[in-house]
Amino acid sequence: MSAERPTLPPVRLHSDAELARDALSAPLFARAAQLARWAEPGVPVGVGGELLQEQLAAAVEHLGLSADEDGAGYAAEAWQLAVDTGLVEIEETAEEGDELPDDAAAGTAAPGEELALLTSGSPRDILDIWLGGMETVLADAVAPDLSEIADQIADGGELDLDAIDWNPEEEAELLDGILGNLYLLTALNEDPEQAVPLPALAASMIVPDDMDEPTDDILEEVSEAMMRLDDQFRVLEPIGLVAYRPVDEALIEELDEDGATVKSSEPLEDEDVSRYGMVRLTPLGVYAVRARMLDAGVDAPAVGDLTDKGADVLLDALPGYPEPLAQAESEQWLAARSPLDAARDLLAAARGDDEDAPLRRLACQQTLSLCGPEAEPALREVLDDRQLGGLARVWLAEHGATDVPEPSQDMIFWLTVDTIAAQLGAADAAEESAAELRALVEGLVGQHSGFFETAWRVDHPATADVLEAMGRLHPDRKTAKEARKAAFKARSRQGS
Repeated sequence: MSAERPTLPPVRLHSDAELARDALSAPLFARAAQLARWAEPGVPVGVGGELLQEQLAAAVEHLGLSADEDGAGYAAEAWQLAVDTGLVEIEETAEEGDELPDDAAAGTAAPGEELALLTSGSPRDILDIWLGGMETVLADAVAPDLSEIADQIADGGELDLDAIDWNPEEEAELLDGILGNLYLLTALNEDPEQAVPLPALAASMIVPDDMDEPTDDILEEVSEAMMRLDDQFRVLEPIGLVAYRPVDEALIEELDEDGATVKSSEPLEDEDVSRYGMVRLTPLGVYAVRARMLDAGVDAPAVGDLTDKGADVLLDALPGYPEPLAQAESEQWLAARSPLDAARDLLAAARGDDEDAPLRRLACQQTLSLCGPEAEPALREVLDDRQLGGLARVWLAEHGATDVPEPSQDMIFWLTVDTIAAQLGAADAAEESAAELRALVEGLVGQHSGFFETAWRVDHPATADVLEAMGRLHPDRKTAKEARKAAFKARSRQGS
């Protein structure tokens, strides 16, 4: 396979306009924008731009959160996001070194330049501002429990990160890995809105791949990671990165007076996994995680990336795509070209005797199946081509074309070898793929008496490899032996 094939499957991205609307409607970002506009007359703030008590109360009221016991916290978070993203700008009035009384103003906040972009800028402008805010929220999500830090400081001790069981690098790495796994699951899942159980997600980062049965220690690690993720996803949901159903409070372990673990007395049905938490990336989350991957130098393709690329690039990439996404990519590529020009380009790119050529021709055939009758002249032009004549006849037959010459036996067998070579290249470890390939092999041998006597003579670079594979796949011992003998003859004929 080509070494340049993407290591990650492509994802479907919503349009920038749709994503920008999602960003503006994310609760935390929407509140930040509200407070930025509220700051129009100028709002006195404390050190670091923090809202003073009186202004915080006014912000809570402005957001309509007065009846919410967490209203002050929500308002403070939204204000901090507005400051961090430039929706609000701070002009400091206090001189450096000034000793200010508690709750004294140290500056004035007013709407920043970025605020105007939320209404007059492009969707990409809005997304750039949102991405900046998302990064600050991610940092908050992996921050330690502030109550533990406050307790340490209140006790007069020095800040001891080991004592609060917090390693910033490990926490960030775990969350990045979890978001990466969610991204991969979203790309591979035909239903991108299918949520993932939190225990399974935590286990994907903790349980070693070669461990059949997790040990008690590993299970404890998974449980601890799950509870950390529960806290983190609660932080990430308001910015619109994930859709999250939190862990059922009744399942969260509590400590009794002696410090012993007390589990909920409520019984848990095995099938009710949703009580352990369910999470998925939102379309905005897919966009954000992909943007972070691209910044980190990861090849993270999206459907539509190949629209302006040549047919050779398209055919090289498509075999690595899940089928629905391969079709979507092909449809966008074809839509940018006339059917006749597209067909000619695809056929030209499908030629070759290299190892990947059969896969390119398979991708070419699948893409051409999406073309209408306008492409017919291009297919007729290659009817005599040894490499393309067979697939051209298949296309013409499927589209009801007339006056199509019958293929020679050499062409039929060449196409057969090429098709199996492509299937072998595309097949993965999935049992379903192996079963389909086995059925194809059995059908071919059953339809042609003396199949192997003719097949080993086929002038195709993959003939010997295909016959060896047929020997492995065919369930009948006698037939499998014939295939292996034919493979030996083919390899001898090729001089290797």
